[in-house]
This record gives sequence, structure tokens and C-alpha cells, in this order.
Amino acid sequence: MTRTSGLSPTREGLLHDRGGSPQHQFHDDIHRSSAESDRRLDQFELHDNRQKQGLFANWAQRWFGNYHAAQHNYKDRNDPGRGSIADKHKSRGCCSRYKVCFITTGVVLALFLLLSGSGAFWVYKTAPKDGQSPPWYPSPRGGTVESWQESYKRAEVLVRKMTLVEKVNVTSGTGWSQDLCVGNTGPANGVGFPALCLQDGPLGLRFADHSTAFPAGITVGATWNKDLMYQKGKAHGLETKLKGINVLLGPSMGPLGKMPAGGRNWEGFGPDPVLQGVAASKEIKGIQDSGVMATAKHLIANEQEHFRQSFEWGLPNALSSNIDDRTLHELYLWPFAESVRAGVASVMCSYNLVNNSYACGNSKLMNGILKDELGFQGFVQSDWLAQRSGVASALAGLDMTMPGDGLKWEDGDSLFGPRLTEAALNGSLPMERLNDMVTRVVAAWYQLKQDNGTQWPPPPPQGKGGPNFSSFTNDKVGLIHPGSDDKTKAEVNKFVDVQGKGKDSHGRLAKQIASEGTVLVKNDGGILPLSKKGSSKKRDASGKFRVGVFGEDAGPGDGPNACPDRSCNQGTLGSGWGSGAADFPYLIPPIDALQSAFDAESVEVTPLLSNDIPVKAPSSLLHDQDLCIVFVNSDAGEGFLSWNGVRGDRNDLFIQKGGDKLVEKVSHGCGKGKSDIIVVVHAVGPVIVESWIDLPNVKAVILANLPGQESGHALADVIFGDVDASGRLPYTVGRSLSDYGPGGQILYYPNGVVPQQDFKERLYIDYRHFDKHDIAPRYEFGFGLSYTTFEFSNLTVTEKKPRSALPAPRPDAQAAPPTYSMDIPDPSTALFPQGFRKLNNRIYPYISSTSQIKHGRYPYPKGFDQSQPPSPAGGAEGGNPDLYTPHLSVRVTLKNTGSRKGKQVVQVYVSFPDGIIDASTGDEIDFPVRQLRGFEKIELEAGKSQDVEIVLTRKDLSYWSRGLGNWVMPTEGKFTIRAGASSRDLPVSAAW
Repeated sequence: MTRTSGLSPTREGLLHDRGGSPQHQFHDDIHRSSAESDRRLDQFELHDNRQKQGLFANWAQRWFGNYHAAQHNYKDRNDPGRGSIADKHKSRGCCSRYKVCFITTGVVLALFLLLSGSGAFWVYKTAPKDGQSPPWYPSPRGGTVESWQESYKRAEVLVRKMTLVEKVNVTSGTGWSQDLCVGNTGPANGVGFPALCLQDGPLGLRFADHSTAFPAGITVGATWNKDLMYQKGKAHGLETKLKGINVLLGPSMGPLGKMPAGGRNWEGFGPDPVLQGVAASKEIKGIQDSGVMATAKHLIANEQEHFRQSFEWGLPNALSSNIDDRTLHELYLWPFAESVRAGVASVMCSYNLVNNSYACGNSKLMNGILKDELGFQGFVQSDWLAQRSGVASALAGLDMTMPGDGLKWEDGDSLFGPRLTEAALNGSLPMERLNDMVTRVVAAWYQLKQDNGTQWPPPPPQGKGGPNFSSFTNDKVGLIHPGSDDKTKAEVNKFVDVQGKGKDSHGRLAKQIASEGTVLVKNDGGILPLSKKGSSKKRDASGKFRVGVFGEDAGPGDGPNACPDRSCNQGTLGSGWGSGAADFPYLIPPIDALQSAFDAESVEVTPLLSNDIPVKAPSSLLHDQDLCIVFVNSDAGEGFLSWNGVRGDRNDLFIQKGGDKLVEKVSHGCGKGKSDIIVVVHAVGPVIVESWIDLPNVKAVILANLPGQESGHALADVIFGDVDASGRLPYTVGRSLSDYGPGGQILYYPNGVVPQQDFKERLYIDYRHFDKHDIAPRYEFGFGLSYTTFEFSNLTVTEKKPRSALPAPRPDAQAAPPTYSMDIPDPSTALFPQGFRKLNNRIYPYISSTSQIKHGRYPYPKGFDQSQPPSPAGGAEGGNPDLYTPHLSVRVTLKNTGSRKGKQVVQVYVSFPDGIIDASTGDEIDFPVRQLRGFEKIELEAGKSQDVEIVLTRKDLSYWSRGLGNWVMPTEGKFTIRAGASSRDLPVSAAW
């Protein structure tokens, strides 16, 4: 087996390795950093001139449209080497990564010439002075929460003993492929702190062998099962630990999924903040109960792949997600707050700009919101090359740079590393900030008990721990520093099987998650579940029931790992693509599971594992079938890879590879149009089914999401009724892409050199948008059918605490953060040791000469000298603890009125009072028609009933006031509490 994916030069969508460019200049020659975090110093950005933006958008659409078409044509050539490097010793330039970069370069050159020739060179030589995100300084110190107090005390003792270069080593990555993991920090050997291994990802362990490829996040969300969410995290964390990985880069809760075609939506749990927040917090708890540091990513509003980072599309800057404070808090920040409340050890900041300030340099976001308001105690790490400044990023709250490389890929020129050392020595980076950065990392290490030498033996040469696999080769023996000029080899792959065995096999858990994440949306006449012996409605004179299985998605294709990072849609679809994917240890195709499950004595299965039905197909293939099962799919992924013209984000919501036509052909021909059809859809998100959903013989439709390695087995369990159909939609299925509104559309063409994406829809995404505009979806959020029936009754609402407008005052800190000497060390202590061998492109904390340390006036960010008041919404992990005080107990009776055991999801939605005026601003507050605020999945035997309680907190019943900067509960008017089976099936309600 080859590891082409393991040799991919990208992680989290890394920059193409382009030549140096003039937009990355710095205010002095001492630091490779910008002077401000909330101010972009890139020299070519776009003035806020709508007329010029309109002109830009017009020709950009022409040029990028031509590029997109050219790339589509190129991808149709099916070049097997696309998206990876076959040999790490070959050129690492952009053309060795993507052959289409010739097209990209041509487009960018033409764009540049067009601008120059038309007198529009302004876009490359002007820049707005300031971003729209307000400054928030200084960065709050960690160690103020009781649950972390002991870890911070121990970290303080260790950090006090560290030298300056050791502190820098802990906060800086060593560079891409310099060590065995996708992210690696340097050690502090003098005090016994090890190098840390950071590895993707949310679905499974990327580039690792003998590990589980779990169902994707969107499938986990579709289970609506809190216990399975936790169990998945626990198993995933255990595998991570057994592979010697300290930090797992997951789960993902950003993108939230405001745009249904977003390329990475499938990594998260669905576009509702409560569902996303519950799933994320449960997974984090499971991961960290296994002793592994979890990572909540990507902070924040990284909602599309197009233009997500500098130069990926030839533009000098990433896209800016422009979002108001209320929308940020009530939607996109909500799952991050739940993650912090769960004690998450790390948060990853995203590539994009937020209100025209890079997320990894946005002081309001990292200092003000994450560390102050949400009380985050862990460390903030950058997405891979998402850091765009040095000192400024550190001041803004960035604690660790990943993978260590600077503005260009594998250049050995870090924005931290030796430049952070210089900044500390010349005084531009306060020692207090550096000490807090390293303390946060060390405290997280202690918090997860990774100092336990038995459970976590140190890596070589101090011990035999550390990663027992390599991300960059499949060979047992390989380079230990593959990205450098060092040729030292060792046993890098020990092929440790971490999948569990017997009843503890993680495959069993993966199958249960996949089956409970399978959503039955149509079941006319109760055609499902099927009998394994077929049906008495036989057309075959031999007496056998004939079943035709159609579609490439039913079969194995070229194998589950045929393309780097799963970056092609072939065979059955078990995962999206990119850094959130994993190598499949195996993938059960549906055809194998179906053929095995059907009774061969009474059922004959005829497969056609293609989306093309031959024109002269024999009648036995289609016309003689008693039942036809059609498999179709839709794929997407991370933007650094593309397939068939899909560059990360989907181009539409239609089923891919002619799937709609396949369903129509089978419907017309199966049993000469008289036999029943079952359609199974594997997809990264919602798909449009309008062309065939109402065909009279399409009797059942299953949306199986992305089921992971146990795909076929899980599907068979549902189809044959071994388990109930209990999945529920974690998103809305519309009748067209336009149904999702303007806010649901990908920005496919840049509207400026700094593309601007205004979140004008505010709170109204997915079902909130459909409800506000009274749009009838094909299938609503939360919907799904069961093989039994349920009845809701007796909804009661009991007040546990009366209404009051504001939460209790912010409590004082529960503990005092560590304090250290602010003395600046002697520069000579940071010099390279005598005779030290430097590896090519590796990031070190040392300086070469004390003459590098030059003192002068550093241009600190605007507002740096103005301390901000603490947020009244803060005070503990997740925010003010009073936000989580129970105010209502909602109880409802659920009864299984059917004939078999089954599972139902009790969903509780809240409608806020009308006519609420925010006293601080005078604004009338607009509320969504209804908002999910709680859920529980319940299993009941036939005829049985159960009272289900869901508790609503102050936060559940509050809105974010931009005037007060706090959560406000309406004290007048009537709340309506509804319960039921979906966002539009809420048969019982009560007022409060």
C-alpha cells in the first residue's frame, strides 16, 4: 500500500508554496510580524468602495469562471497524482502540488495585468487602516478557574524552571513534516516537558494505520443520541492515546453550516447551535476522559472553502466573514461556549478574517470573547499557516503556532520560533504574555494527566513513548525528520492496532452510530423494513424474489483509500475529503452487506455497480426485478483538494455523477415501471431530490449521510429492521438551493481582493430561515421516520426560578493566575549551543547572534495600552455560571403506539415573546419563529410510555444584547414551549 495521502503537502488546507510576495512586509526588521492584530498590514487590500468592488466582481467572475471551467476540464482527465506529491524530495513548489497551478498562475497574471492596464492598480497598493473588530487587550491569563487550579499550580512550578528558549520551543511548531505527526512542538528537555504530537482529526486518525474510520460528524449529529456522542469521543480518544498522540485536532464545530453546500459542513454536527454544542461537548468529554487533549475548531465563521485563506485562489488575502455581535453569540459561538464549558484543552483559530481581522490575530475574538467572556483555560493554536503575524498574534491571544512554518510553506522561517525569542529579548513581547502562553500549554498537559510516565512515557531519546506511527510513510523503517535534510532512520511505524477487539471493538460502535445516523424520510406503504426472504410478490417463475441493486455508490469502486485524503467520489461514499478524513482500515460496501443479508434460497440479487445502465441491457437486469435499490451520492471536502470541478464547496445541491438520471431510469424500467424502488443517498449534507421524489414507485428514501467503515452493515441493519430507523435530520432538506436564501449561498467569485461575506441573514439560517419566510421544505430539520409510531402528550412547564432580565453579577475569579518574574534574560542564554547541528527548514527557538537583539519603539496595536473591563457575561468556563442556572422544567409524555420497539427523539423548541424592546439600544428584538433548546433520544417497547424531562437554562431563554454586552431574558410577554418529533411537528405546547 502506498501513502500518497501521507505525502500530501497540506494540512487544514495549507498555502501553496509560492514565491515571496510584497504584501507580507513588517514594520521593522527585528520581528517578522505585523504591528497590529486588529489591523491588517498587508499592502494590497481593497478600499471599501462599492463601485470598485462591483467592477472587480464583474471581471473576477469572468476570470475565475474561466479558471473554474479550466480546472473542471483538467480534473476530468482523472490524473491519479492530483493533490499530492509522489516524492518528498521533488520540488515543493506549487506546481508539484497541483498541476493546475499553471492555470492559476495564468489567471492571476492576467488579473494583475488587467488591473494595471485599466488603471485599477489601486487594489494592490492600498489598504484599509483598520479592521472592523475592536481591540481587546491585554490577553487574560489562565488559571482563574477552580477545576484547573491544581494543573496551573503544577505548571507554574515547571515553567519557573524553564529557560526562555524552552518556553518558545513549547509554543512553536517544528515545521511541517519535521517530525512524525502533522503538528509537533519542541520539548523543554531541561525540565522534562516532552515534545507534543498533534494529529487530525474529527472522523478518525489521519495518516494512521490500524485505527477506526468512524462515521462523520454529520452522521453523529443525525443520531441525536447523547450517549453515542460521548462513546464515540471516548473510543476516538482511546485510539488517539494508544497511537501516542497528545492533542487530537477535533471535534469540529466550525463551520456551523449556514451554507448547505459548504465543503466541510460534514465534519460538524449540523447547522443548529444547540445540536452542535451538545454533540461537541459530549465528544470532548469522551476524548478527554481518555486522557487526550481535544481541540474545538475552527474559531470562527469559517463557513466556506472558497477564498478561506491567502493565495489559495490567487488572492493575497483570505475572505472576511463579517458578522454582528448577536449573531456571533447566538449561533456560531454557542457550540464553542459549550466546548469550553466541557473543559476543552485547546481551541484552533481559523484561516479566514472575521470583520476584516484575521481570526488568529483578532484580539477581540481570542482575548475578549474566548479567554475573558468564555473563561477558556487551555491554549489557542493556529490552523496550519493561519497565523499571519508574529508579535501581534501573540498579543491578540495566540498561544501556539502550527505547524511552525511562517507565511510560506516549509520555509523554515517561523512567525514564532526564533522571532518570538527576539521579541521577548528586546521587550516588544511582554514576558507576562510569553509566560502565559507556555503555562496554558503545560497546564493543559497536566489537566489531562499526561505527566503520568506510565500512561504517557516520554518520546525518544528520554523514553519509548511518543507517536508510534508516521504521517509520511507506510514503511516500518523511515526518516524520523522527513521534511529535513537529516537522513536518520528508525522504526517509525509500529503498526499498533488500536481498534479494540471483541465486544470492545470500535467497529461495533461505529456500526451503531452509522445505523442510528441513518435517516428514513419516506416509507410509503411500510415497504421497509424488508424481509430477508423477500416478498410473496414474485415476478420470477423460478420462485425467487428478484432484487436489483444499482449505482456505483453500492460498490467498492477502486477501494476506500484510492485517492489522497479521500479526495475523489468513487465507489460507496463513507467520508468527505480533506484533513478531516482518515484512512479506512476497511469499508463495507452496501452490496456486500445486502447480498450477505438476503436469504440466497429465496432471493436473487443482481447488482449493476455503475450509474450508467446499458442501452441494450438484458431484461433480467431491470425489467424482471421485483424490487430495485438505487444508490446515489454527493461529495465535498476541504478546499486544498478538488475533484471533478468541486473545489471543496459543492457547486450545487444536486446528486453527483448522474445520480438523478439513474433513479429516474431505474424507476421507469424496474419491473417495467411497476416494481418498487428504494433510494439510498450517501451525502455530505442535504441534496435536492425533487426530480424523482414523487415518482409513484419510489416508495422509500434513506438519507444515510457519511457512515464510515461499517457502511453496508449499518445500512442493512436498518433496511431489514434489525434496528429501528431512528436517525433524524440534523439539517433541512430544501426543494432548491435558493430555498436557503441569500445567506445560504457560497461566494464562488471574489467581490474584492479581500473578499467580503456579510452575514446579513443574521440568525436566519437553515430551519430558522425556512420558518421566517414560511418556505415549505421537502424534509424539515429534526425529521425522520421510525418503524413504529409515537404519541406526545401532557406537556407541562414548571418554573424552577422566576424571570429576571440579567444574570447574576460576574463572580470573582476562583483562583489567582500564576505570577512570574518579568525580568528579561541575558540574550546570550538564547544562542545556539556550541556545535549544534541545524536541520534544514526545522524551526528552532535559538538566535544566532546577540546582535540580532535591537531595542526600539515597537508599534503596538491601537488600544493596546487601554485595558478592557471584564465582560459581565463571563466568570467561569462557558461564561457567567448563572447562564446555566435551570429556569424551566419541561416534561412531556412519550408513548410508543406502534407494534415494535423503537426510538424517538423528543425535541423541545422555544418561541420568544413578541414586541420585546432592548432598553439599552431601543431596538425591537427580532426572534426566530422557534429555536431548538433541548432534546433526548428515548427507546420504548411497544405500548410503553415514559415521562421525559428537559431542563431549560437562563441562556436558553435569553438573547444577546449588543448594547449591554450580556445575555438578557425577556421579563414581559409569553414564551411558548413546544415539543414534538421535528421542527414542524410539535403537537404539544405550553406557555410561560
